[in-house]
Amino acid sequence: MDNLAAGLTPEEILESYPTLKLEDIRAAINYAAELTRERVIQVGAE
Repeated sequence: MDNLAAGLTPEEILESYPTLKLEDIRAAINYAAELTRERVIQVGAE
């Protein structure tokens, strides 16, 4: 995610990390999106 945040394209990342595949980058983006989703948790009885 740091590389994408720094402005690198997925293609540039793949050049730097040849063992990665485009689907690996997409999976990382999906995982980051899941971690940052807002969740509302009810606490206490109403």
